[in-house]
Amino acid sequence: MFKRDWDRRTCARRGHTTYAPTEPEQRQRLHTATAHGEAWRCLRCGDFTLGAPHGSGPAADAPLVPRGKALRDLFVLRFLAVERVLRGILIVLAAWAVWKFSNSQDAVQRLFDQDLTIFKPVADHFHYDLNHSPVVDTIRKTFSYQKKTLVIVALALLAYALIELVEGVGLWLGRRWAEYLTVVATAAFLPLEGEELTHHVTAFKVVTLLINVLAVVWILVSKRLFGLRGGVVAFEAARHSASLLEVGRAAGEPVASR
Repeated sequence: MFKRDWDRRTCARRGHTTYAPTEPEQRQRLHTATAHGEAWRCLRCGDFTLGAPHGSGPAADAPLVPRGKALRDLFVLRFLAVERVLRGILIVLAAWAVWKFSNSQDAVQRLFDQDLTIFKPVADHFHYDLNHSPVVDTIRKTFSYQKKTLVIVALALLAYALIELVEGVGLWLGRRWAEYLTVVATAAFLPLEGEELTHHVTAFKVVTLLINVLAVVWILVSKRLFGLRGGVVAFEAARHSASLLEVGRAAGEPVASR
């Protein structure tokens, strides 16, 4: 079965990451001399690459290069980040539309009434009661909203969009605060999304709800938020241990199983 090599694929796109430990034995094992010059082993994929190392220092200070499972987790986070940014942009457009409508509500209502009059003979021909149509009734209700109410709705949508955009940027950069924000904000809106399904079920609403539920559960468990699975201490220890483990593996040193 084909297995995707995330490490080498990432290095092919972004380039290798090399490091020269100050410890002589590890430094020697990470380094090799070739006919074309010195080469250092990549901390992500483990391949040797020509040229000077990108950094140097104690092995304990080696960069935390995402690899393996951590790299796959980063891919999932960035997928969620893109989804959050796109949603935020759509909500901004919705807020702008509500604000524009609040400033020209009377003109839009007159235009709607004119168009409704034009289509009324056609509706009557097909025995369709246009005046009592659920869609028409819903649109007419919006005309009864006060301008102040519509402005508040536009501001609320804009605030929601800002949260989504901040989430997206933070998740793309892999920031832990963004993971907390995503879990709290997404979980807060889950009851509303569930209530929406009780009124009208669509494939889009179902998919969106499932994505949000899975995102909350996955981030909570994999990132050890709110003290789960040892909390932030265990999370940071695992990251640091993985970095040291990579230096040890690249150096060819035996590593104790965990």
